[in-house]
Amino acid sequence: MSKSGVSEEIREVVATTPGMPTTDGDGVKMTRIIGTSEFKLLDPFLLLDAFESDQPQDYIGGFPSHPHRGFETVTYLLAGRMRHKDSAGNEGVIEPGGVQWMTAGRGIVHSEMPEQENGLLMGFQLWVNLPADMKMSEPAYQEFPPAGVPLEKHENGTEVRVISGVTRLGTEGPVHNSHVNPTYLDVSLPAGESYEQEVAASDNAFVFVIDGELSVGAQAKILSRRILGVLGEGQTIRLAAGAEGARFLLVAAQPLHEPVARGGPFVMNTKEEIMQAFDDYKHNRF
Repeated sequence: MSKSGVSEEIREVVATTPGMPTTDGDGVKMTRIIGTSEFKLLDPFLLLDAFESDQPQDYIGGFPSHPHRGFETVTYLLAGRMRHKDSAGNEGVIEPGGVQWMTAGRGIVHSEMPEQENGLLMGFQLWVNLPADMKMSEPAYQEFPPAGVPLEKHENGTEVRVISGVTRLGTEGPVHNSHVNPTYLDVSLPAGESYEQEVAASDNAFVFVIDGELSVGAQAKILSRRILGVLGEGQTIRLAAGAEGARFLLVAAQPLHEPVARGGPFVMNTKEEIMQAFDDYKHNRF
């Protein structure tokens, strides 16, 4: 405890970003929140895209076949349907509340295409870095339908969908990753209610407000809708909803503290490894 009586272990907001509008795939409109010139990365998180539209022209082109190497992609849907196919033979449809966690490893080619011609498509894609000794590992794939992702319900109306990590009440998410030990929660808070989650002191962590308004930390920093807040040091994340409630992502993981070299769909440790990735893809060595 500090002299003021406020716990020094409570994480506070140290930076915020609204992200930047962009397009990816075949013209899909989205907001890039991590991975911009303003906010390049939060080790081990390389990229966070949020997409939301009920206009088919914004998303119907989807993400046709494209390669990856050296990291993991995490696709989480709140609305709509997305079909995944990859060169390792995996195929599945992600539905609201479902998650796909793909380890690209040494190389994979995949596509993600909307399974709808109209209606709302809403969700996130997160890129999680792999350590140097795992970048050339065999590709792997974890997919869980909504029923396979635990939904923790509290007496005060709070709901927590647990993708990875363990909540204070002991609910464990289905995705396991021993490289960075991630926590990935989708939390809905009724008006005026609060939520706390412990994470490792060494983790990097952020919250992203999907809807409503969120008060963060002992300093009660206010984050509004569609704002990402980077959290500083500590072990406890303390959050409270505003007058209209709040829904947010809470994500944390162990940083790798390794060099990051990027080249489009490839993330390695050196420029030479990036050039090799392009050459391997060009000559069908994935």
